[in-house]
Amino acid sequence: MITDPDQIFRSGFVAVMGRPNVGKSTLINSLIGQKIAAVSPKPQTTRQQQLGILTLDQAQIVFIDTPGLHNPRHKLGQFMNDEAAQALEETDLILFLVDLTETNPHNEDRILVKLLEELDESPKVILALNKIDRVEAGELDQRAARYQALLPEAIPIRISAIRADQLDGLLDALISNLPEGPPYYPIDQITNLYEREIAADLIRAACLIHLRDEIPHAIAVRMDEYTERGDHGAYIRTTLFVERDSQKGIVLGQGGKMVKRIGTHARGQIEAMSGRKVYLQLRVKVRKNWRNNEQSLKQFGFKRWE
Repeated sequence: MITDPDQIFRSGFVAVMGRPNVGKSTLINSLIGQKIAAVSPKPQTTRQQQLGILTLDQAQIVFIDTPGLHNPRHKLGQFMNDEAAQALEETDLILFLVDLTETNPHNEDRILVKLLEELDESPKVILALNKIDRVEAGELDQRAARYQALLPEAIPIRISAIRADQLDGLLDALISNLPEGPPYYPIDQITNLYEREIAADLIRAACLIHLRDEIPHAIAVRMDEYTERGDHGAYIRTTLFVERDSQKGIVLGQGGKMVKRIGTHARGQIEAMSGRKVYLQLRVKVRKNWRNNEQSLKQFGFKRWE
């Protein structure tokens, strides 16, 4: 909370970039201190930009959580890459997140570096070397050097997003490199998404956790109803869309057991996020090849198709 009107105040937008599953959403949740971004052990949990807004005494940092850059196989994948690339053009600072459990940089790390090199004016880059809690101490320097070689001018900081190691140092680096200026958002606002949009992401994250292989990536979540019922909490009715009849059977599971498991997990996450009881109803439908259909992408809220 801002307390001293004479204190130099800094504010700006920080694009959190990296390949899928390096921990971008986990890091933003840790920094904000509340779960606003859906996470799962599988890549491509994030499909669209989301803001995480952190207001401190001396600064307001607006984190842009972007989809992980990858080689797209359909229009949805291209949309996700476009979302990530657009964030580079609209930011004051870039937080490049990499995964130190990987011995060497991936091709997708290099895709992001190439995007940075193509910018007319590249913002300053902070290189967050993530997952230090999962790497032997003797390996850290070597691995960090390989990633630093991708961006020699970047400011390196070793962190663990999930364990919150060295996040104070990361915040200090971010704040000191932001421009002076007033906050962009009210001091009590923590994201740009509505609660129902966050709930939809949490439902899809539950699908990613409980389903195997490619199936969860073929799922779209449509909110059909999200209403308050006073002391009884919220009523949520949702449709999960898949691309093939065989996928529908897997999502439902024998006797509906799988969709019930997904619903139970998602309901717990939504209740933790919203702070109230939730009644969640899920149904499953087939929308063939929706990831390559512009009309479907528009209906499911991917904004470039609006």
